[in-house]
Amino acid sequence: MKKVTRWLRNILIFFFTSTILSVVILKYIPVYITPLMLIRAVEAMIDGKTPEIHHYWVPLEQINHNLPQAVMASEDNLFLKHKGFDLEQIQKAQIEAQEGKRQRGASTISQQTARNVFLWQHRSWLRKGLEAYFTFLIENIWGKERIMEVYLNSIEMGNGIYGADAVARINFGTTPDKLTKDQSAYIAVSLPNPRERDSAHPSARMKRMHRTILKRMKQIDQFPKEACAQ
Repeated sequence: MKKVTRWLRNILIFFFTSTILSVVILKYIPVYITPLMLIRAVEAMIDGKTPEIHHYWVPLEQINHNLPQAVMASEDNLFLKHKGFDLEQIQKAQIEAQEGKRQRGASTISQQTARNVFLWQHRSWLRKGLEAYFTFLIENIWGKERIMEVYLNSIEMGNGIYGADAVARINFGTTPDKLTKDQSAYIAVSLPNPRERDSAHPSARMKRMHRTILKRMKQIDQFPKEACAQ
């Protein structure tokens, strides 16, 4: 029994030490690869295709403030106010699931960032628990600007396209610092299903959603304030 207790204790010490250390390290260095990028590459090889990963890290100050504004309007309008979890949206999603309605996402930008960088996409109670743990860590160790910077650099934005720089260059022939409101809103519209929704060639439904995002962008606080001032 003592050996088992010691073994479990050592596992827990290793887990907390390694995870906290990894979060601290990634506060200061770019995230060049994520589990999702590797998963998509493996899926492509299984299908007999050549894996494509277009991903170029850029600092937050080199991304036009229109893009964080658009993704907040689309994905998480309370990003600047919550501590990693939007409890109201979580409750609504639970009620809708109990009523048998179509499941909708209630993940904040912080939760999506934690999942993209540290975990896998397949839903399970284990992943949800770890996602909450890593969300708590990055909220308290990284802060909002770093979370947004990592999110905009790591999120899937198309087939083989990851991050603001890649989507700006491939889909719009520009650089991330020159993304317009329209372009940013189309990128935000594509995020729930970026492999089906092409921000460069929006469908009629995407165009309707695009107009909604543009209206919402005017209703939330600008971020980051330093970039907006410049």
